[in-house]
Amino acid sequence: MSFKITDTVTWVGKIDWELNKFHGDEYSTHKGSSYNSYLIRDEKTVLIDTVWQPFSKEFVSNLKKEINLKEIDYIIMNHSEIDHSGALCDLMREIPDTPIYCTKNGVKVIKGHHHKNWNFVEVKTGDTLNIGKNKLTFIEARMLHWPDTMFTYMSGENILFSNDGFGQHFASELMYNDKVNQADLYTEAMKYYANILNPFNKFVINKINEILSLNLPINMICPSHGIIWRDNPTQIVNKYIEWANSYQENQITIIYDTMWNCTRRMAEAIAAGITAVDKNVEVKLFNCAHRDKNDLITEVFKSKMLLVGSSTINKGILSASAGLLEMIKGLGFTGKKAAAFGSYGWSGESVKILNELLKDSGFEVMNEGIRELWNPDEEALERCIKFGEKLVK
Repeated sequence: MSFKITDTVTWVGKIDWELNKFHGDEYSTHKGSSYNSYLIRDEKTVLIDTVWQPFSKEFVSNLKKEINLKEIDYIIMNHSEIDHSGALCDLMREIPDTPIYCTKNGVKVIKGHHHKNWNFVEVKTGDTLNIGKNKLTFIEARMLHWPDTMFTYMSGENILFSNDGFGQHFASELMYNDKVNQADLYTEAMKYYANILNPFNKFVINKINEILSLNLPINMICPSHGIIWRDNPTQIVNKYIEWANSYQENQITIIYDTMWNCTRRMAEAIAAGITAVDKNVEVKLFNCAHRDKNDLITEVFKSKMLLVGSSTINKGILSASAGLLEMIKGLGFTGKKAAAFGSYGWSGESVKILNELLKDSGFEVMNEGIRELWNPDEEALERCIKFGEKLVK
């Protein structure tokens, strides 16, 4: 499959309808994904990025139907992670001397993955490549989200090839932002940002400000995953600015892990206390042992306050809550409040452990939390309600 984006640019990537897990088992892709590769035909012919390794031979075979591979003058690797560079080995067997343009770190990463010493051309921000009517300008985007990442801007057509920036894991044959369901698009775009780019907020803000300072006209943003932005393309840029600044909505998320539903009952009582005081705040409850962890991360990203509960087990906390908090710690959320709760039978360490994990993750812990012995009775549930009321007050 290929299709023309403009008279000069053709999409030659792969839509992966069956993908449901990415980065090993670290990221859920409920709507599949795509690996977007772009072929530019000007006076010079340029290939931007490839596809994930499992589709390598299919990619090269389809590319041969589109163009004689020997006509490709340059290959640009905006990012060298294996979902973008995975077809390089099969491709370079066909055209081994074709120069590969990438950052200095890109050379290191490609060699690290593929162990080949191809014809690399190192570029940095501001370097250009004249290809005829159009000119390509390279913009390093370090840590968005790897050290090697860069964007490529095509003047003339005014297209920003942004690789993982502004992307989503979203498979659709419609391919353009003005054609797909907008709620689905922004749900996947936010999930992508929350789970992948949030640790790099400062880099996001600095890089967007740098690009905006160049006053580049942008007619289209072409990421390497998901939907292409052509209708008011900078709307996603504005969203990134919003998301990168300690984003939160009027939402409190309660996440719990429970053995015999005692901690669940506490969570529901705390939620009742919150809503009794503030009817406008949206309160969401999730059992983290039964819910998708990346969807939960997105809910935390949206929240102004996070409450985490776990039963005590073997002087520790339950595994689902422990795993989720480890993920949360790495994502570097800022400007959010938190509190802990949990039930116990005899030792009762879970609340203290949760508080420490939340503090280590950058949350402002509101108080020492609440714990209740065994299955909470009516008096215990009333204490939980009061705890929720006190949090919002």
